[in-house]
Amino acid sequence: MVPWSRPAASAVVLLLASAALLASAATSVAAPNIVYILSDDQGYADTGFMGSSEVLTPQLDALAKSGAILTSFYVQPVCSPTRATLMTGRYVTRTGVYQVVRPNAHWGLPLEERTLAQALQQAGYTTAICGKWHLGEYQPEYRPTRRGFAMQYGHWFGALDYFTHLRNKQLDWYRNDQPLEEEGYTTNLVAAEACRIIREQPVDKPLFLYVPFNAVHGPYQVPESYLEPFGELKGVRRTYAGMVAAMDEAVGQIVAALKEKGMYEQTLIVFSSDNGGPSPGRITSNAPLRAGKGTIYEGGVRVCAFASFPGKIPVATRIDEPLHVTDWFPTLIALAGGSLDQALPIDGKDIWPVLTSGAPSPHEELLLHSTRPGHAAVRKGKWKLIANDDGTHELYNLQADIGESMDLAANQPELVAQLSKTLSNYLAEAVPSGAPAARRQQGEEE
Repeated sequence: MVPWSRPAASAVVLLLASAALLASAATSVAAPNIVYILSDDQGYADTGFMGSSEVLTPQLDALAKSGAILTSFYVQPVCSPTRATLMTGRYVTRTGVYQVVRPNAHWGLPLEERTLAQALQQAGYTTAICGKWHLGEYQPEYRPTRRGFAMQYGHWFGALDYFTHLRNKQLDWYRNDQPLEEEGYTTNLVAAEACRIIREQPVDKPLFLYVPFNAVHGPYQVPESYLEPFGELKGVRRTYAGMVAAMDEAVGQIVAALKEKGMYEQTLIVFSSDNGGPSPGRITSNAPLRAGKGTIYEGGVRVCAFASFPGKIPVATRIDEPLHVTDWFPTLIALAGGSLDQALPIDGKDIWPVLTSGAPSPHEELLLHSTRPGHAAVRKGKWKLIANDDGTHELYNLQADIGESMDLAANQPELVAQLSKTLSNYLAEAVPSGAPAARRQQGEEE
């Protein structure tokens, strides 16, 4: 054998190093685009991908089937608290946003909180919100463009008229936090703006597009054309189904815009409702879950959800592991290559391994909290303990009884004591509500 000369060996080493570098570059994932779509007051069972045959959602169904359906995804029981936990990765016991932030209320998401939008903006993202903010606006510092969003379009409050854009005779429609008088059905307008942002996005910069629709929250209003497929439904249920259909169409337009721009393959799309459906059985369906919006039974805090990312999240999968809306904060920032180094502790966990490789939930337990400080629940494995205001407890085996029909507290005193201690540890450090005293006493929900 002829020994290698040093120049020849050096050349081979350089060639191998170059090949390794190219292979690394080929397999590395650039910062993905992120589109988070949040529906408002949608029922757990009111999509095709969750089994509905009444409410038609072909666009959402196609997206859900292209990724992972999250069957045990938890949020807060009403609007603002869910948005606060999504934006901060922190439980409401840390932010004080237990309740809905009413129009012109002198409070909001505390200004010391670092938002998801701020973290992604720091990571080099274009950040935009199209839809409902609902985390305070009484001072400019609380508004979206001061909380990390370079672009804002839509409304600050909730429950605005879909056609006039008024809430209690006050215009609630803005562009970059400046009042905007504009005609159109809000669901359609939000979709059109989201598509415009996608079309104008620079190809060399990642996009975080947050699309919190006011659909399908009341008032129940929809153009007549959307009612036609639902003639078998009656009353408000029919209008609600038409509103879901309009939102589903809007989601399809956003996906089409991503594909036309060539961004779809590099985009993570997340969808969920902000809380369970209100008036279950009359307007929405949360079957087979118990109760609905405003409660900490499963029907109030467990919602329809999915995540889709071509080539990254396996298609047509269902994930039953308990996950929480706070989890998206660390997960998305990590995917973006951003920093999770901050003064305020984060309750969410990185769930990327759960989504992509079937890992178990990173949570030992999940905290679920109502609009009233101290009224809370903890889920640990298959067990869920609810602590009521009167000092009593309820215990449910969610694996055997997803509908929470059989209270096992009396039969499992040791487990109740154990879970009660876990819950008490969470509540011991809970901050007071940020809402004014009168609101705290009323415990109002929207």
